[in-house]
Amino acid sequence: MYASDCKPIGITMGDAAGIGPELIVKLFKKGLPVPAVVYGDAFSLQRAADFCGFGELSIVECADITEALTVAPDAIPVINCGMSFDESLVLGETSAAAGEGSFRFLNQAIDDAMNGEIAAIVTAPLHKVSLKKAGYDFPGHTEILAHRAGVDHVGMMLLNDELRVILVTIHEALSAVPALITPERETITIRLAAHACRQLGLENGRIAVAGLNPHAGEEGRFGREDEDIIRPVIEQLRAEGVNVSGPYPGDTIFMRARRGEFDMVVAQYHDQGLIPVKYLGVDTGVNVTVGLPFIRTSVDHGTAFDIAGKGIADESSLREAFLLAMKIAVQAS
Repeated sequence: MYASDCKPIGITMGDAAGIGPELIVKLFKKGLPVPAVVYGDAFSLQRAADFCGFGELSIVECADITEALTVAPDAIPVINCGMSFDESLVLGETSAAAGEGSFRFLNQAIDDAMNGEIAAIVTAPLHKVSLKKAGYDFPGHTEILAHRAGVDHVGMMLLNDELRVILVTIHEALSAVPALITPERETITIRLAAHACRQLGLENGRIAVAGLNPHAGEEGRFGREDEDIIRPVIEQLRAEGVNVSGPYPGDTIFMRARRGEFDMVVAQYHDQGLIPVKYLGVDTGVNVTVGLPFIRTSVDHGTAFDIAGKGIADESSLREAFLLAMKIAVQAS
């Protein structure tokens, strides 16, 4: 039994038809260094435990965090959020029911985090098509988190042992990105990058900004955004004492950061930043939402419908996300 004053880390189950339930039971089976509670569905977790060969795991439904803290350390406390599944939920397929569940699980965790009942949120993957089938037109976790928390500006940061990357634009069509590269967005993202560095224990983290265009525009030859928008913002923030430099060509900046020249890279769009991080391995990658009034980390992969129910999903990214959330929570306390 955990101490009654110990704030657990909340883990959201994500899409019940994906690998989220399997990742969670594997995470608990190997043990956790601090208490945790799952926002999800007991049936889905028990089904995952069974096909993983962990049928002996105790899964306990709880009404709230107070009750969850009374559950034995070798059991999985689950807050149901008013959503239950059964055998009719087909693994590996999108559905309105799964989308509704993932939305409710996440929102309950956000509410508990906002109320100070949990130390952080760690999210298993949800599926955007299931969300849309349930009537929720959000591009992903990041936008739901910001909306529910009432925050105007957040950043999506991906990191592993070799790279830390934060995005200026996130889930946007590539054709829309140039018009979204504004002084305001650049300033907000670089400030969020500095905040993220401090959260990670890097008080004066070296922030490098990637250019939008090839060769960072090559003085306007390949586009004016780098010279007319990005560079002036960097110069202004440097004058204010922010340890930021650039813009640097996108084809070399990540290599330089990996070698230790920079602590954080600001990427201009989704694939520019995520491809290098994921290329190094999704097993250890972690997604962090920067700028929320609480800590949120996540896996660096999707629902993996193609392997759902096979018992072969790797929980390494979820474990890394959990450990990072714990580290940030300890530093913040």
